[in-house]
Amino acid sequence: MINVLRSLLFYAGYFLAMLLSGIFLLPVAPFLPLAGRYRLLNLYNYFLLVWFRWACGVRYDIQGQANLPEGPCVIQANHQCEWETVFLQVMKQPVCTVLKQELLRLPIFGWALRLLRPISLDRSRPARAMRQVLSQGVQRLQGGLSVLIFPEGTRVEPGQRKRYNKSGTVIACRAGVPVLPVAHNAGECWPGRNWIKKPGLIRVRIGAPISTEGRTPDEVLEEVEAWIEARLSEISDVPRPPAP
Repeated sequence: MINVLRSLLFYAGYFLAMLLSGIFLLPVAPFLPLAGRYRLLNLYNYFLLVWFRWACGVRYDIQGQANLPEGPCVIQANHQCEWETVFLQVMKQPVCTVLKQELLRLPIFGWALRLLRPISLDRSRPARAMRQVLSQGVQRLQGGLSVLIFPEGTRVEPGQRKRYNKSGTVIACRAGVPVLPVAHNAGECWPGRNWIKKPGLIRVRIGAPISTEGRTPDEVLEEVEAWIEARLSEISDVPRPPAP
């Protein structure tokens, strides 16, 4: 019952903060340069990280922040829930996120996303979506933005595993930028398919940038997946399954 009450408290703050952001932050954001938009709109994400910790009894153990590169990179992380999408927005700014286009239709949240130049995909047309990721991803990197793309393509519950997609490593190789691997166990506290949150420790590990120079996307992807899975085996309370 305490987790239910904590979750209700969390979502009260979650939606109130979104409403206030829509009233006070969103109208200002279009008049700012892109870097300014990120700083302004990420105030909401900073609040959520602190509010989730306080309301739901969650602690954070984040290691490897010294590995963040100065220039743009492709961020590759495992995808378990909404928490990492919030954290990764503030971890290295500015970052362009590859996401499903349905998110842009959400009131306030989707309107804010549109201002941050995401790459929105129509998942019903996978071939076109892949071409869009490859072309726009390289453009964003060349324009100084990092690109966040989840190699699993969708949320994967803790203790489950899905084959990694190489689209992120393809655009990294084409643009000549490194891949930054990130592993976390956030889904153990913020279940992806259950609104009730759980107290616990969210562990995040940020790896050293993986060079793409002179390498194929498949080679880079193999190293990225090996690194993420090795870290997940260390930080997860749920055992990792074998590769699919």
